Amino acid sequence: MCTAITWKTKDFYFGRTLDYDFSYGEGVTITPRNYPFSFHCMGSMDSHYAIIGMAHVAKDYPLYYDAINEKGLGIAGLNFVGNAVYKDNVPKKDNVATFELIPWILSQCSTVKEGKELLKNINITNTPFQENLPVASLHWILADCDETVTVEATKEGIQIYDNPVGVLTNNPPFDKQLFHLNNYMHLSIREPKNHFSSQLPLHTYSRGMGALGMPGDLSSQSRFVRAAFTKMNSVSGHSESESVNQFFHILGSVEQQRGCCIVEKETASIDSPEHTIKENYEITIYTSCCNGKKGIYYYTTYENHQITAVDMHKENLDGSLLVIYPLILEEQIHIQN
Repeated sequence: MCTAITWKTKDFYFGRTLDYDFSYGEGVTITPRNYPFSFHCMGSMDSHYAIIGMAHVAKDYPLYYDAINEKGLGIAGLNFVGNAVYKDNVPKKDNVATFELIPWILSQCSTVKEGKELLKNINITNTPFQENLPVASLHWILADCDETVTVEATKEGIQIYDNPVGVLTNNPPFDKQLFHLNNYMHLSIREPKNHFSSQLPLHTYSRGMGALGMPGDLSSQSRFVRAAFTKMNSVSGHSESESVNQFFHILGSVEQQRGCCIVEKETASIDSPEHTIKENYEITIYTSCCNGKKGIYYYTTYENHQITAVDMHKENLDGSLLVIYPLILEEQIHIQN
């Protein structure tokens, strides 16, 4: 499960947490302008906008989890299990597989407005990348400095929702997530007043009691509420360090610690053909933050809290080969004495 947000100070920032119980070996990946994208049904694209983001690279193809292009348009795919519905190819439609959607949009769109136009004729297909990588059930957050939308493929078809909070988690569908915020309109950054009864001398006994009732569990709906409240009330300066620092603090409100969410899976092996239950834990594998204006991708990992940065403009963006930076996973501790 995951959480994605947008953030705007002087510049525009876009990023997410990836919460899962194992990693595919992803890395910060730059796709230069002349890398040839080959789409399953939509031909090839030899020239396009440069892209930077987190991707698992297989067969020299970047399977992006989240990315932003050189124009400042960002997109992230988040799990949407049980609600995502993809179709076979449809005649006269732009048939784009789930794993192709991020490069399809970022390669040729510079704004959300352009992205929405491109999506008008799209059919998101159930085509897998390869047999051992099944089709992921996803929905997407698409954002630039002026606008944010959520894109979902459900049994009703393609839905594009305006996203005024700039937050996305997982289930339920986005319109229900947004409606659910009505249940929390009482949350406040200020001290609460006694509305319980004028006959009782009730008073606050701690700071922060205006947010009593904000959900603290790890479910996707609760993380949506918590991230929305934190983001929409957060304050930071406009410098790069202040903006990036606050971005990571906002997503820190929904990060998952090892041991708090157990995942049970049935396993079998040649030595032990009987199915056994293997226990694993969902954790925040990485957290990302990308400056859309500067093209800098920042990240932390579960094991490494130091913010690491990759600047796309320090690479040859007119090249034709992928540039991949493996994640720095070991904790970086600064010894002061």
